Amino acid sequence: MARIVLVHGLWSDGSSWSKVMTELRALGHDPVAAQLGLESFADDVASVRRTLATVAGPVLLAGWSYGGAVIGEAARDTPAVQALAYLAGFAPAEGESVSELSKRHSGSLIPVHVVVSEGHTYINRDHFGEVIAGDAAAEDIANAAAAQRMVKIGLDRDTVGRPAWLDLPVHYLLANEDCAVPPALQREMAQGMGATITEIASSHAPLLSRPREVAQFLDRACAALG
Repeated sequence: MARIVLVHGLWSDGSSWSKVMTELRALGHDPVAAQLGLESFADDVASVRRTLATVAGPVLLAGWSYGGAVIGEAARDTPAVQALAYLAGFAPAEGESVSELSKRHSGSLIPVHVVVSEGHTYINRDHFGEVIAGDAAAEDIANAAAAQRMVKIGLDRDTVGRPAWLDLPVHYLLANEDCAVPPALQREMAQGMGATITEIASSHAPLLSRPREVAQFLDRACAALG
């Protein structure tokens, strides 16, 4: 059994991991999903560290999308974390931000369908599947679109410190049909980390559409825990 802490992305919450957690338990693991406030990057990092403090190590810390930037920061100087896993995740280097990385490659549908409301953003519910989870079941898309958390504008502009991936084994699940984070950007970030790369024919949300394969990916990453 391995301890796995899961970190969600923007416009989502910890329940986005529900199907993956069911599959992980079937494989004998003990997953815990952190909850991010999505009001500030620093608060999200602190939230993950609080969750890590409740879990005995060794830990595999996994981040989806924006959650990748969070885990790179949260795992620094956290000895219980002994490996990292990224799922279509952002992996900024020191001094970089998610916002900066997102502009390096064209093709993301987020700018087309993001809506601004009272200093926060969300993805147009009618286009949520198109942007985030086009290969998921219609009911799952509808539920994720309806339950999405609003995100404070500017959250993704904070730069990171020295990321923990410089010192830990890293695995990367590259979603090669992603319409939110271009696959070319994912590959660039994964290679920059020296990650072990696994590709999956999936939208940005394999958590919803391919939970068993995501769980198997995380199970393999747990080998780095010893």
